[in-house]
Amino acid sequence: MDRASGSQTPPADARAPVDGPAASGGSLKRSLVNFIPVATLVAVVLGWMLAPRSITESPWSILIAGVVTSFFLLGLEQLFERHEGWRLNKIEFATDLFYMVLMYTVIGWAVEVLADGPLASLKEMLGITTPWVTALPFVLQVALVIFLIEFGQYWMHRAMHNWYPLWLTHAPHHHITQLNALKGFVGNPIELFLISLSVVALFDFDIVALFCALNVLGVISGYAHANIRSDPPLVYSFVFTTIRHHSLHHTALSYEDTRCNYANSLILIDRIFGTYREGESAIVGQDERKRLSIYEQFMFPFQPLIDKYKSRRSTSA
Repeated sequence: MDRASGSQTPPADARAPVDGPAASGGSLKRSLVNFIPVATLVAVVLGWMLAPRSITESPWSILIAGVVTSFFLLGLEQLFERHEGWRLNKIEFATDLFYMVLMYTVIGWAVEVLADGPLASLKEMLGITTPWVTALPFVLQVALVIFLIEFGQYWMHRAMHNWYPLWLTHAPHHHITQLNALKGFVGNPIELFLISLSVVALFDFDIVALFCALNVLGVISGYAHANIRSDPPLVYSFVFTTIRHHSLHHTALSYEDTRCNYANSLILIDRIFGTYREGESAIVGQDERKRLSIYEQFMFPFQPLIDKYKSRRSTSA
C-alpha cells in the first residue's frame, strides 16, 4: 500500500480550529478548561512526591495510575467535547481498550524481556553507575527521564515517517479516523514495541521518580490525543505537545502533511529540530480515511509481501 496514497482532499475545515461549543461560554470558563492539563500535571507530580513510598514503589502503582489517568481523560471528553466527529462509540472504545490491555501486558513484557532487562544486565556487567542521577532532586530526575524517553521516541517516530519499512509499522496508527484519550495505545505491535524503547535502564533513577515520569508522559500524551476542548496556555504548549499539535500530525490532508510535530509529549524537541508546524486538523486519517480492523492493523506491515505473493500465484496459475 502506497504510504502517500492518502492524498485525498478533505473537507475545507480540515485545519479548522475548535468548533461548536469550544467557541462558546464565558472567558472564565474557557480559561479554567484551558488550565486543566496544567493542573493535572501538577497534581500527578505532587501525588508521586507526597504519597507513601510503600505505595509508590510498588510496580502496580504505575499501572493503576496509568489506567486512572486514561479514564479520567475519557470522562473529561464527555464534559468538554472538542469535535463531535471524534465522539467515542462502542466499536472505537472496544478497540482502544484492547490496545490498552495489549500495551500494558504483551508489549510491556516484550520491552522488559527483550530490551530493558538485557540493557540493565549489560549495565551491571560493565559496572556502569550513575550516582549523580540519584543525587538529583526528585523533580529533576523526573524531567531527565521524560527527556531521555521523548528524545528517543522523537527520532524513532521521525524515522518511521522517513523510511518505508518503518512507516509500514507506523501507518496503522495514522489510519485512526478520530482522536481520543486512548488512541495513543493504538498501533501495530511492532511499532508499539519500537516506540517504547529507551536507554533509561542505563541510569540509576529513583524508582518513584521513574514511575512519576512515566505517568507524566501518559498524561501529556493522553491530552495530546484527547477529544477535549482545552487549549493550554503558551507556557505549557511551547514545551508540551497538545491536541492542536498532534491533530495536525494526524491530518487527512495528505501523508506529506503528517511529517511534522513528531514529539509525543515534548513538542519543544520539534521546535529545536525544525519539524514544528502550527495548526490544527479536525479531519484525521490516511488512505481515504479507511479505518482498519485489529487484524488489518496487525497485518499491515506484511501486506506488500502478501500482495506480491498473491500476484505471483495468480500470474503462474
